[in-house]
Amino acid sequence: MPLLAAGDFKPDVADYLGTASRNVLNVIPRGDGYGPFPSFSAYTSALPAACRGAFYALKSDGTVITFAGTSTRLYQLNNTNFTWTDVSKGGLAYPALSSTAQWQFAQTGNLVFATQANAPLQVFDLSSSSAFADSLGSPPQAAYISVVGRFLVLSGLLSNPFRIQWSGLNSFNAAASWTVGTNSSDFQDFPDGGIVRGVAGGEAGIIFQDQAIRRMSYIPGSPIIFQIDRITQDKGLYAPYSIIRAGERIFFYAGQGFHKIEPGGVPEQIGREKVDRTFLADLDKGNLQLFMGAADPRSTRIYWAYKSVSGEVGAYDKILGYDFLLDRFFPVMATGQHLLGISQTGLTLENLDAISASLDALTLTLSLDAYATAVQPEIAQFNSSNVLGFFRGANLEATIESAEQGTDENELFIRGFKAVTDAAAHYGSVSYRETQFATATAGTEVLVNSRTGRCDLRRSTRYSRFKTRIPAGTTWTFCAGVVPDVSLGGTQ
Repeated sequence: MPLLAAGDFKPDVADYLGTASRNVLNVIPRGDGYGPFPSFSAYTSALPAACRGAFYALKSDGTVITFAGTSTRLYQLNNTNFTWTDVSKGGLAYPALSSTAQWQFAQTGNLVFATQANAPLQVFDLSSSSAFADSLGSPPQAAYISVVGRFLVLSGLLSNPFRIQWSGLNSFNAAASWTVGTNSSDFQDFPDGGIVRGVAGGEAGIIFQDQAIRRMSYIPGSPIIFQIDRITQDKGLYAPYSIIRAGERIFFYAGQGFHKIEPGGVPEQIGREKVDRTFLADLDKGNLQLFMGAADPRSTRIYWAYKSVSGEVGAYDKILGYDFLLDRFFPVMATGQHLLGISQTGLTLENLDAISASLDALTLTLSLDAYATAVQPEIAQFNSSNVLGFFRGANLEATIESAEQGTDENELFIRGFKAVTDAAAHYGSVSYRETQFATATAGTEVLVNSRTGRCDLRRSTRYSRFKTRIPAGTTWTFCAGVVPDVSLGGTQ
């Protein structure tokens, strides 16, 4: 048989004699198949409690400052010893987050804002602050925050969930910043579409409600300030933290599945007849605060972490990735508290002694060579032990299974297959069943023959899938598919 290419991950559709796969795991898509996905590597010491939001900011000199929130406190990362310093207002606890909420952050110049609906909007001046403080101007308490053009926009307002409110133009933390009618500060109520669940920032903002999506565009000199146009009817945001901005594109999860919005465009479905049905059945709908998205700016990939129906309380247990250039989804097994794109702190020579002294105490797994890549953000997470780290470790165990093969009328006699991969150590197995309505049985694994590159096995069946498993820690770069060794058996 010719090469059976490693197919796209499409668990929503039947794979019989198809080009898609219903079973791939811990791999990233490539133009020639799949490559490895690395494991988690710790970067910091543990937060004192579970992470409920995190953010990195850049000072004017390029220095990276990292913030994280727990249910009741805000912390700043010490860039020398990678411990966390409490920078909560007055060193006191905030009112606790709602069990279904996360802290959200935004940066404008030297100011970093942190918000959650049960506390006043917090601000931290990167040039002078040692702790957060209440933002000036009495802004409304809000669950969500974003920057649209030169305005700070708050949504999910505690006082009016059907409203968004924005600051003055280039005025974010002054006595009159939130005075309606002053310096273009204003608000907009929405009589239909439901509660406002967030705003994706940028030069133009995208407003997400339960049953509507709108675009807000700044009109300089106009008394209306923002022109707000409805771009969907009966389609809104299902999970408030699923919004991802990747460059000029926006990705999100609606009640109808995964979508994207191209610049100036309208929502387009990306998960239909691929992953939408399977994902929705697996999602724990009672813990949408753990369904969160993040972009990896170093690639064309974005990620959604979520808690499955079988996951443990208080953490997500799965990640669904999507490469928007290749238009391919891929699943990853990872347990954590918060997923984000973040930049690693850079190092100076003066820091090295302190870093070296702290490594043993923190048992970090990142190489010092990695610190030269600071500033450009990458995908990261807080794991279930409250530790921030990146996906830079040894490769995870990978599974790649072909679409199901068969001839309906004839038995297949399988003598083995050859995986087209540069993984020197891997295992092969085949599934088998006699009818399409029977449950497939997994066959016994065999180790690849190092001399021939084949996984030799024997099986007679009517329908079969060919699975390659690459153990954790194996060094490899690609798997393009398998070349089966199969002949027809008798007719039954």
